[in-house]
Amino acid sequence: MSEATDIRAMNIQYRGPHDTEKQEDVSSDDGRVRTGHLWTATSHVITAVIGAGVLSLPWSVAQLGWLIGTPVLLAFSWVTYYTAVLLAECYRSPHPVTGTRNYKYRDAVKAILGGYKVSLCMWAQYSNLYGCLIGYTITAATSMMAIKKALCFHEHGKDSPCQISGNPYMIIFGVSELILSQLPSLEEISWLSVVAAAMSFSYSSIGLGLSIAKVAGRNHLSGTLMGVPVAKLSPAKKTWYVFQALGNMAFSYSFSTVLIEIQDTLKSPPPENKTMKKATRMGLSVTTVFYMSIGLIGYGAFGNDAPGNMLTGFGFYEPFWLLDIGNLCIAIHIVGAYQVFAQPVFAVIEDWIGDRWKRSGFVHKVYTIKFPFGGSVRLTMCRLVLRSSIVVSTILIAMLMPFFNDIMGFIGAMAFWPLTVYFPVEMYIVQTSIKSWSPKWISLQLLSLICFLISLVAAIGSVAGITIALKHASIFNMKY
Repeated sequence: MSEATDIRAMNIQYRGPHDTEKQEDVSSDDGRVRTGHLWTATSHVITAVIGAGVLSLPWSVAQLGWLIGTPVLLAFSWVTYYTAVLLAECYRSPHPVTGTRNYKYRDAVKAILGGYKVSLCMWAQYSNLYGCLIGYTITAATSMMAIKKALCFHEHGKDSPCQISGNPYMIIFGVSELILSQLPSLEEISWLSVVAAAMSFSYSSIGLGLSIAKVAGRNHLSGTLMGVPVAKLSPAKKTWYVFQALGNMAFSYSFSTVLIEIQDTLKSPPPENKTMKKATRMGLSVTTVFYMSIGLIGYGAFGNDAPGNMLTGFGFYEPFWLLDIGNLCIAIHIVGAYQVFAQPVFAVIEDWIGDRWKRSGFVHKVYTIKFPFGGSVRLTMCRLVLRSSIVVSTILIAMLMPFFNDIMGFIGAMAFWPLTVYFPVEMYIVQTSIKSWSPKWISLQLLSLICFLISLVAAIGSVAGITIALKHASIFNMKY
């Protein structure tokens, strides 16, 4: 049963998906109720940062070895935290506490930097977010396929071929996202982030526990100081793998693409920048402990033969039930992570459509859908069609290019430097009026330059990976 209401009759100015949902108890300076707090922001951070990519960290450490891999993991954690703190100061401008709100990352860039940098920011942010949605679809399907394959081996024996197609699992995942995508904003899915964060801890803990058991069974750590020796690979391949490993570690901590959007869910007082910096510190502290544990202990378990996915390194056999639980947790986590990354994409397109067609009933008329067992959801036909189309497009591209994770590595490499480092540094310099060639200005520019070089070499490594994947890939034919 639906109840139609004209949004113009409610005297609400349309700004996007956030503004049409709560009209009562208005208390913030822009007439919008915000319900987020420290713990919801922390769960959003953890959900955005910890992805299934954590299971590839032992492989990344294997390319660099104990000597380089350990400090590099710590260094990227610090870089991400430091630049996230700078970015949190730019949610309001020109003053971080009393200034005008910037609702999205691009709004902050536009208000503080302006010019062509706004277009560069939008390209980097939204191509990265959309690419993540496709990558998440492939990863979720892979996890569900792994469960099916493990059950097949357990039932028919390990010599059974057990070929599994990924297309049905992508469709299952897509249906769940079609439903969840109709929830209006990040504030409405904070519960989903909490569940997703719990799932990320679960599968990470399973991988960590199995690695500890493997190390304990041998009574020693595997691995070498410099990682996989050149003699085992060609010099060119070793170079590409090192580049990819650096990129994987750098991207694994990054969440700047959604930081401003997360901060925009926070109520105040206390000031949003204070809460966001504390949530960032708590979220990244937790993820760093997990990353260091899984990356290093996983490498100690597998040595230079560490697989790209740590859970698959234990095979599909025993304990098959525990591995199935781990893969199920990955799939559930990605359901939540998909929404954390999708909501900013939905919002920017809906804002643009709303501003362009201000009198369209298709865009602005709000429908309240009441559920039989209580609760309701408010939506417009524009939201229903637009969000459904975006979700369907990610599923189709994932089916078309099941090797998209290699392409995602390239997108991540291109987006890491501008979004995680360059824009936060440049905005902070302008916001706080740091003088050119002062010691702090030089240190910030040096940090930006180093991260640019890392992005560059990671992009080169990703291009090499794409070239190899293209030789073996088949469209609409994901097999596991």
